[in-house]
Amino acid sequence: MKQNRKYRFTHIATLMMVAAAMLVVACARMGTPDGGPFDETPPRIVSTSPVYGAVNANSKKVTLFFDENVKITNASEKVIVSPPQIEQPEIDATGRRITVQLLDSLKPGLTYTIDFADAIEDNNEGNPLGDYAFTFSTGDHIDTMQVSGYVLDASNLEPIKGISVGLYSLGDDSLGQAFSDTIFRTQPFQRISRTDSRGHFVIKGIAPGYYRVYALQDQDQTYTFSQNSEMIAFSDRVITPSFRPDIRPDTVWHDSIHYDSIVWKPYTHFFPDDITLLAFSRPFDEVHLLKRERQKLRSFSVYFTGRQDSLPRLRGLNFDDNDAFCIQSSHNNDTITYWIRDSLIYNLDTLTAEYSYYATDTLGQLQLTTDTLDFVSKQTKAKYEKERLAAFEEWADQYREDFRREHREDRDENGKRIKYKDENIEVPPMPETFLDVKVSSTSLDPDRNIDFTFVEPIDTVRADMFHLSQKVDSTLTPCEFLIEPLPDAYGKYRLYAEWQPDSKYELVVDTGAVVNIYGQRMAGMKKDITVPKLDTYSTLFLTLQGADTSAVVQLLNASDNMVKEQKVVNGKVDFYFIKPGEYYLRMFYDHNGNGVWDPGNYDNHVQAEETFYYPTAFTLKANWDVSQTWNPSSTAIYRQKPAKITKQKPDKEKQKVSKNAEREAKKRSEK
Repeated sequence: MKQNRKYRFTHIATLMMVAAAMLVVACARMGTPDGGPFDETPPRIVSTSPVYGAVNANSKKVTLFFDENVKITNASEKVIVSPPQIEQPEIDATGRRITVQLLDSLKPGLTYTIDFADAIEDNNEGNPLGDYAFTFSTGDHIDTMQVSGYVLDASNLEPIKGISVGLYSLGDDSLGQAFSDTIFRTQPFQRISRTDSRGHFVIKGIAPGYYRVYALQDQDQTYTFSQNSEMIAFSDRVITPSFRPDIRPDTVWHDSIHYDSIVWKPYTHFFPDDITLLAFSRPFDEVHLLKRERQKLRSFSVYFTGRQDSLPRLRGLNFDDNDAFCIQSSHNNDTITYWIRDSLIYNLDTLTAEYSYYATDTLGQLQLTTDTLDFVSKQTKAKYEKERLAAFEEWADQYREDFRREHREDRDENGKRIKYKDENIEVPPMPETFLDVKVSSTSLDPDRNIDFTFVEPIDTVRADMFHLSQKVDSTLTPCEFLIEPLPDAYGKYRLYAEWQPDSKYELVVDTGAVVNIYGQRMAGMKKDITVPKLDTYSTLFLTLQGADTSAVVQLLNASDNMVKEQKVVNGKVDFYFIKPGEYYLRMFYDHNGNGVWDPGNYDNHVQAEETFYYPTAFTLKANWDVSQTWNPSSTAIYRQKPAKITKQKPDKEKQKVSKNAEREAKKRSEK
């Protein structure tokens, strides 16, 4: 009986659980309760310790108390303390409290600002508090001035996110004549901020006076320009903070999509608000031997961290270096490749040489340095021979297979099918291996030419074995041309000719027209060349206002890459043979005349060469001639680069999301 009663009670309990589950499912199908309205109110500060704006404060711990649970997003990126802290503060968000523990000693008589930006949100819905900065002073007053502006990459006007921007006081020196630029290298910033995704910064808590402003991509957290590889910006402009009452528009939103109205609110407008710093980094100034490598028997390369003004001196210790190499070097001689001419030398697995070059000593001066270097080939002679033999065996196997297939019907004098054995098939030498060569596109604009790029250095180019003809109907008319090596692009040759629009050409290159230093020949080739009609292009005529004779203008595509480049002559630049599309313009001043944009030099007090962008795009169509006048200084630098080609996009601004309105809209749409 007990056993039956236990079974009965268990069975009843199971039925009750099933019934309850079915009721829940039924309720779920009928509709889910919404749980009440969402919290759309940003967190509110109810108290602080010490009080906001406290003077004569001596506590290194700051606590903010809120009316609801809060969190901090990206504290290391967004929260910044001014004056800068060498030892980073500890920031913690727990429940309704945020605590900031300063670890550096407090300095007397200074205003301290803890700028949280938009990092504070409520814990549940993520409603942002908005830009917030807490201020206290170790002196008897609070400094309230602010200055703001932008930091851009000097080479391309891209906004720089997360770079530090700091001030140094000039005291009463309104001209900054007694100011020493060494302070940037020896003393940390006195006030500091950090740029957001727009490159924008605001430095707060400034006392009245005169200042100089700098930007620094601080790699070692010293707040000084201590490493030459750090990106920096500097300006001779003397900053004088000021303010005036002003009004600005404020949008009153109905929900996340619709707004009710725009109201004008009074505020304190701080100046200057247009400081523009153009940042640059220099190539690695210290010159050292970076590495050496010998990937293959016939060549080895040497790499330096910086420029060599002349080629290093190499003296062979286990080989004769006299006329032993074909040397190819980069523009700055920081990468040098030695191609070994003589097989007696390159068949040595290890080459030992005395190598003399210029390197930076402990005092930062270039000194002649001599090392004994071993160049050990990763591809030994034995390995090379093994690879060559394996290649031949692969070729021989394929040749024998092809031979048997072609002679599968061969029969002897008795009519019996012949079965060829490997030893009965004579394998010829492998076919000639020709030079690796890359030929540029043969669909040419009239102002382009044909490029040939070779991997290994060239010994001979026979122009008489190149044949260029223009096709007119079925007739080929020989054309004049010139083929020359390109400077600073070793292994590259260009065939120049006067290409006529709406024309077809034929280029024939005989086998052996090009031979490298190892006797390897270029294979013969035949290329058809097409030059489109003139009415398929557009032309841009540009007049520059206020540009000097060192100006260079670049036509850019939608990826901010250069398509064409011209120097300004008599205030004008003409771009011909432009394919239809959307284009942009960039200009820089080539002050030293080397043909490229150059960064600045802080120690020599030289700014980077100035760069400008035309602020809008050009849509160029086929058979169009477009004339445009451009004054590069007419638009503020930080407003010049078009947003469409700016790669550093602004972060989405945090906004309160009206989830209640969205839910009501969803309910209405479901009815």
